[in-house]
Amino acid sequence: MNASRRSLLQALGVAAAGLSFGGLEGCKKEEAKESAAGSAPAGGASEEPKLNFYNWDTYIGKTTLEDFKKASGVEVHMDLFSTNDELFAKLKAGNPGYDVIVPSNEFVTQMAGAGMLMELDHSKIPNMKNLAPDFLDPGFDPGRKYSMPYTWLVLGIGYRKSKVESVPDSWKWVLDSDKYKGRIGLLSESADLIRLGAKYLGHSVVGVTPDIVTQVEAMLIKQKPNVKVFHEDNGQDLLLAGDIDLVIEYNGDIAQVMRDKEGTDIDFVVPREGSLINSDCLCIPTGAPRPNNAHAFINFILDANTGKGITETILYPTPNAAARDLMPESYKTNPVIFPSGEGFAKSEYGKFEGAEKQQLFEEAMTKIKAA
Repeated sequence: MNASRRSLLQALGVAAAGLSFGGLEGCKKEEAKESAAGSAPAGGASEEPKLNFYNWDTYIGKTTLEDFKKASGVEVHMDLFSTNDELFAKLKAGNPGYDVIVPSNEFVTQMAGAGMLMELDHSKIPNMKNLAPDFLDPGFDPGRKYSMPYTWLVLGIGYRKSKVESVPDSWKWVLDSDKYKGRIGLLSESADLIRLGAKYLGHSVVGVTPDIVTQVEAMLIKQKPNVKVFHEDNGQDLLLAGDIDLVIEYNGDIAQVMRDKEGTDIDFVVPREGSLINSDCLCIPTGAPRPNNAHAFINFILDANTGKGITETILYPTPNAAARDLMPESYKTNPVIFPSGEGFAKSEYGKFEGAEKQQLFEEAMTKIKAA
């Protein structure tokens, strides 16, 4: 999976250039109706006109949920989670009533293996045809048996340009230095933070051994007095507010605040040691009370115009080739949304390597936070 990052960019036609943003345009009503109708429940099976959606914050189009209701009559209730760990814990004891969830790639593998995801009926998702070919058969979910791609994303350092001496192009400045003491925000996601520490120490994000975890744990316990916050998926907001000056965060989240009139002093870099690439996905959890509505919603999300509206809002790289074709050049050539250079070239996808390894990451994170 690691080598595919280059082909992802080729499939999406990415080049590096200047930063600017186009305006939001909503989905056309008739196209939205057609999209929703394309995945209507087979045989006229009826479900109550509602859907429970469990999603990340700032991760949907401005009118997407309203557009789906207009097109299908189904009202969407959206709850938010801040880490994959939180999502997994919420559903581990049983689905409390969610119809669609948005786990990252390795959690798709983990949840599918644990029997926590339903198999998708591709006949109810005709808009799958809009996906770029490289996203149709990923190593973490061969044949897209359990998931449809929503975005792909890369971790880096968001920073306030006026508060740093130079571009913070190494993980050192957030993981292993007191240079910016009290002005640093780190992730709360255990696996991601531990593996970024491993990457900084010269290792792959895959195959992190217990000895490496111990090294990273010790480094981060030493670093903790220099860290202001372990953020819960709101690092971009803390940076924009001036609460911190450097933060480990995803490219799209930083691109969102750079669009703000107060965000002109903010930038993003993928450190030279390389980083972690993720792909967030749309899944139907086992026990979903309305699986037909769930299929219809996923199909609606994969519509070209719906995808365009989402992408214009969240500013993440989209795996939806049809939606990407509708986006302005300012998006396609945005170097924050589509990074390049040495750091990105060394970046890798993570991989679920068993519950024991995940537990090791979580235990290390607990010790770091408690130190």
